[in-house]
Amino acid sequence: MSRVYNFSAGPAVLPEEVLRQAADSMLDYNGCGMSVMEMSHRSPVFQGIIDEAEADLRELMGIPDDYAVLFLQGGDSLLFSSVFMNLAQNGKADYVVSGNWSKKAFAEAEILGDAKLLATSADKNFSYVPDVSDLPIRDDASFVYICQNETITGTRYPELPDTKGHILVADQSSMFLSEPVDVARYGLIHAGVQKNVGPAGVQVVIVRRDLIAGDLADFPTMLRFKTHADAGSLYDTPNCWGIYVCGLVFKWLKNLGGLKAMAERNRAKAAVLYDFLDASELFSSTVAPRDRSLMNVPFVTGDVELDRKFVAEAAAAGLVNLKGHRLVGGMRASIYNAMPPEGVSALVDFMARFEKENR
Repeated sequence: MSRVYNFSAGPAVLPEEVLRQAADSMLDYNGCGMSVMEMSHRSPVFQGIIDEAEADLRELMGIPDDYAVLFLQGGDSLLFSSVFMNLAQNGKADYVVSGNWSKKAFAEAEILGDAKLLATSADKNFSYVPDVSDLPIRDDASFVYICQNETITGTRYPELPDTKGHILVADQSSMFLSEPVDVARYGLIHAGVQKNVGPAGVQVVIVRRDLIAGDLADFPTMLRFKTHADAGSLYDTPNCWGIYVCGLVFKWLKNLGGLKAMAERNRAKAAVLYDFLDASELFSSTVAPRDRSLMNVPFVTGDVELDRKFVAEAAAAGLVNLKGHRLVGGMRASIYNAMPPEGVSALVDFMARFEKENR
């Protein structure tokens, strides 16, 4: 069977070149006689893998030396708690809720301490990003939290909030490495790699070293960032294979010209799809134009049964995982880094045929 165009929001499409490299090394990584899945995380061979992955990530993002890079497990849902526990030293933090993931992060913070809701777009089912130009941030808030790209509702911050001198924390899971970012504008960035970088099971945390608390004796050892920073992400057995594949993706991105080149490619892909949606008489975007994600594109026909028909016929045509999230309905095309431009063109061509046959 030939490969399909996979529009899943995560776990998501990976570059074919990376998959072939991983397959070629499955039984014998670089002549060591074993797979990365089998080797000790304490071995010099794996130390080389994780060191190289971190170095390439630092180069891609221009990560300053005063930031630590952590490769963790547990999922972003666990990070919603550990971020608050590690950074909200006075138990206070302020949140902007622009979608389901920032909503979940805020809910976890409310369990742990004093979390304030600064702004939300819940009134219109998170179809836009709230105004963040003049937020009522508390003077004593430890940080301001955003989810910079909301996977489910397909929104993306057109500009970062004015944090009025406070630390900015951002969940970048579904936009991670899709465009350049100025890391120095953030105190912490976290991202689950399964959406845009690698296989499920690895979370990347990029955190300014002076924010890594040293005295968290009341918190579980594994939830302290210092535990992992001090151990070079090797305090316990990490997801060795996942980190290895992420490292291959980092090199793939570098070979394509880095994040500036990837951003240009992603903008061009998204424009093809959004231009079609804006001109269509059947399909429509569910997101305010200025806040549209370049990674996750929800759309609807306005007819639930017709949406179902579209998803089924698209899958039969090799365009899979287009069903929208239950909170939005309709369809969603996730067009991450590894989705080739040909995949987006194939989707638009199919949509045009479907519209002609069902209008």
